Amino acid sequence: MKDELFTMMGEMPAMSPELLARMREEANRNLLRMKHFGEMVMNPKEPKVGPTPRQEIFRTNKSRLWRYESRRTIRTPLLFVPNLGISRPYIFDLMPKGSFVEHMTQQGFDFYLVDWGVFGEEDNGLTVEDAVTKILPRLARKALESSGASEMSVLGYCMGAPLSASFVTTHPDFPLKNYINMAGPIDFAHVGLFGKWLAPGVFDVDKYVDTLGTIPAEMVKMGFKLLKPTMDVSTNLNLWWNLWNPDYVSGFNALNKWANEYLPFPGEFFRQWVRDFYQQNKLIKGELMMAGRRVDLREIRCPVLAVQGGQYRAARVREAPDRRGEHARQGVRGTARWAHLADRRTRRLGALLAEGGVLAGRALVRASAGRGASSWPTTPVNSCSTCGSARWKRARRPGYA
Repeated sequence: MKDELFTMMGEMPAMSPELLARMREEANRNLLRMKHFGEMVMNPKEPKVGPTPRQEIFRTNKSRLWRYESRRTIRTPLLFVPNLGISRPYIFDLMPKGSFVEHMTQQGFDFYLVDWGVFGEEDNGLTVEDAVTKILPRLARKALESSGASEMSVLGYCMGAPLSASFVTTHPDFPLKNYINMAGPIDFAHVGLFGKWLAPGVFDVDKYVDTLGTIPAEMVKMGFKLLKPTMDVSTNLNLWWNLWNPDYVSGFNALNKWANEYLPFPGEFFRQWVRDFYQQNKLIKGELMMAGRRVDLREIRCPVLAVQGGQYRAARVREAPDRRGEHARQGVRGTARWAHLADRRTRRLGALLAEGGVLAGRALVRASAGRGASSWPTTPVNSCSTCGSARWKRARRPGYA
């Protein structure tokens, strides 16, 4: 009877060669997934980060100035100022072919990076004013002296943008050639969720600092995790689907290392940062004082470039030209708007920065995780950032044709 039943059934349709090939490929990928998963759990390896050769030029207390090796064919050196606290700066030199620093040095830039260091309880008295008027000026002068150049471009990233902007405006004698704001806050009236969480009626910064002293790294990490609570879930799902790819796994390990190394804030720095910038928005209002001198953004009388990541939730550029390009910072993915490019030299710098962002971003996406118009910006009406948006009035640099 059983034989009769089987003989009455129609023949099974044959599988296409394409389907068989896909099934074999997926089976191989599953074997590789299990292999790599076992290696990550049973024999984890410390990822190698910061591959670009560099030299320590100067150290003051815990802060250091790094100079990266390059052909140095571009005459104007570039000083990169990242955020103080929050995360480690090696994210900009994460891995070969996924490094912003590597790209810029390959293009011939004399590239300097400010490494603020890791601050502890003994540094709780450090303020924003100290960073802007004591630490940063010394590092910038040493960079200029080391380069042998007569002028220097400054690139402020994230928190480094308002810090560097405050420095260059309160030190008019510093020979500034170009200024670049990459995803940095200027107008804190447009700061997204951080602005709501740190509002004066919601967050008592004095009580917070007086109670905790140092703002622990765990609290910093929690604040950023709350911006997108499902990020860990999506990250792990992406890891599983790409776990068969050894390049993806190595990139993920490097990025994951950085993503879990949050840094604390010195207590008094955090107090001034929240009160003067987030709660009172003194920078854009022209009310911020540093070492007895008013921080007047109109004193930035050089070509200015403002950059924003399209999916960078803590920062928005309200108005920008239509030209769009890829921009990625490790941990921030998406498109970028480049606003307010001035003259040929700055356009060249902007193109190289854009290309570096594209290369590093694509490498990081695989592993994990031109922009222009011409104007002389002198008066920021609103600015961009981990907290703001950017518009600039036009003016001509005095004495420049």
